[in-house]
Amino acid sequence: MNAIDQYAVFGHPINHSKSPRIHRLFAAQTQQQLCYEAQDVPAGSFTSTVDTFFRHGGKGLNCTVPLKELAWQCADKLSQLAQFSKAVNTLTLQEDGTLLGDNTDGTGLVTDLTINHSISLLNSRILILGAGGASRGIIGPLMEKSPAHIVIANRTVEKAITLSNEFSLLGDISGCGYDAIANQQFDLILNATSASLTGKLPPLADNILNENGCCYDLAYSNQPTTFVKWGTTHGAETSLDGLGMLVEQAAEAFYIWRDVRPETSAVIELLNSERI
Repeated sequence: MNAIDQYAVFGHPINHSKSPRIHRLFAAQTQQQLCYEAQDVPAGSFTSTVDTFFRHGGKGLNCTVPLKELAWQCADKLSQLAQFSKAVNTLTLQEDGTLLGDNTDGTGLVTDLTINHSISLLNSRILILGAGGASRGIIGPLMEKSPAHIVIANRTVEKAITLSNEFSLLGDISGCGYDAIANQQFDLILNATSASLTGKLPPLADNILNENGCCYDLAYSNQPTTFVKWGTTHGAETSLDGLGMLVEQAAEAFYIWRDVRPETSAVIELLNSERI
């Protein structure tokens, strides 16, 4: 009897993760036999735990906060997206025993924006709040959709400028502090900070969002995040959190591992219906 293929998500903390539920729904939908579990893994024990996981039959691994940069370092080979983002959220055991690192976050975000919500990125002005790992993972796929300009705003100005410079060959992108965006307007504002989950927001001018503009928080929770509420009260045509991105990036990882693409709309609808 063949052993069931093992998959997991590593993070710290991880108890809140919806990934096991999502991947089990995908497996049932596509008739795939697999096991997917969540495991709390502090950064200090990440490398040894990854080694143990794959030595004992693991086939694929998702990595979330604060492990994506460590996963990038751990991979033997990197996809083009992972090379650009310098962060990995999906590790796959190859037939030759090496680990392939990929980043499906940006693809998941773009799919949720453009397919699920019909938000066009072509020639748009996009503002990304924050210059950390979450921002790094989404810039490449966003720029593939040919926006007019992307601005990265961050409290530490140098970090925003450095990040924008890394992606400057892909298109028109710049980095700055929050004070520099006070008199600008954007079609799409993406919150890539964790601030709104704690009830805080970066400083934003009341008129920074264009008419018919959209807001999107990469974080998600059962109740609307502070940034989602900000978008709603400042005239956003659509103000969303990252639940759809979570499901879509999981679908990309599932496809990488199983070569079967799950249907996501029913899973998103189910998870939305379970919000308190």
